Amino acid sequence: TVKANPAYEGCNRTEQRQDLFVCKGQPSSNPTWPGGQPSSNPTWPGGQPGGQPGGAWPSPQPTAPGGWPSPSPGPGPGPGPGPGPVVPYRQSLPSGVYDKLLITIAGTIKPNADKFTVDLGTSNDLAFHFNPRFNESGKKVIVRNSRIGDKWGKEERDLQRFPFVQGQPFEIKILCSQREFKVAVNNAHLLSFQHRITNLRAIDKLNIYYDINLSRVHTETLP
Repeated sequence: TVKANPAYEGCNRTEQRQDLFVCKGQPSSNPTWPGGQPSSNPTWPGGQPGGQPGGAWPSPQPTAPGGWPSPSPGPGPGPGPGPGPVVPYRQSLPSGVYDKLLITIAGTIKPNADKFTVDLGTSNDLAFHFNPRFNESGKKVIVRNSRIGDKWGKEERDLQRFPFVQGQPFEIKILCSQREFKVAVNNAHLLSFQHRITNLRAIDKLNIYYDINLSRVHTETLP
């Protein structure tokens, strides 16, 4: 039985689409920002398949000021072998999530995008709700949260940057460790989200919604 953190606060449920709930109006809170890289953290995958394991998890700085880093190997968001995965996108993770699981999501933000959502959850709960919003009362914000037992937790909103641009390609990497999810966007570390559901193997659903076009979704286990 999964127990909710007593610090969680409820919020108004504004829409429901299968496992998706979106909530607004919660007080913001400061997310946990790890100071350094513990030696036990898995390394960032190398740029070339089969190469030596690359350096540590990316730093918070984008690879080029104001620009987009070179894409990772694999089909890009433009014309290619065929259309990418359809949004809404739903994928089962038969083994759940676990230490060193890396999920890569690549695509393009729609030109007039309002929001998009990446959810990792169980059959009944959301373990990690990642929700970039392009115009929330005139501001760009990335809301992170969980929903356990039909109750939303405490939102995490504070970030130093918003890396997504309407009409532009993106690549999100979500790395699961024993204590948290770590998110990098366009090869730059963005945030960490401490696990609120600790039975990681029960987190067996990946859902992606709203205003993006996907080119690929890939899961792998780092060495």
